[in-house]
Amino acid sequence: QVQLVESGGGLVQAGGSLRLSCAASGRTFSSYAMGWFRQAPGKEREFVAVLSWNGAITDYADSVKGRFTISRDNAKNTAYLQMNSLKPEDTAVYYCAAGEFATATYRYRYWGQGTQVTVSS
Repeated sequence: QVQLVESGGGLVQAGGSLRLSCAASGRTFSSYAMGWFRQAPGKEREFVAVLSWNGAITDYADSVKGRFTISRDNAKNTAYLQMNSLKPEDTAVYYCAAGEFATATYRYRYWGQGTQVTVSS
């Protein structure tokens, strides 16, 4: 069993940066790929980024490539999402998830409760 808790969301101006954290409980954190997803009001949850269990492989949505960086520290049971050059269209609730290395939500077994990111223009 893995429990995930996101933090680091907030209000930021366009062009600014935020770093989201995802703290995991459970001894099996390092065996899962970690993903970040987001959901804007009235829209479906969408893939943002994923990182393999050992941090060697990443994948990003085209909309965030070059601006967002996913990372993890298995010794601290924590995953991160560094978000730079934020745009108003990045506004959403951001969720971290643990599961397979994939872009589809159904491939993830565990989910956090989400953290709000709001980017003002």
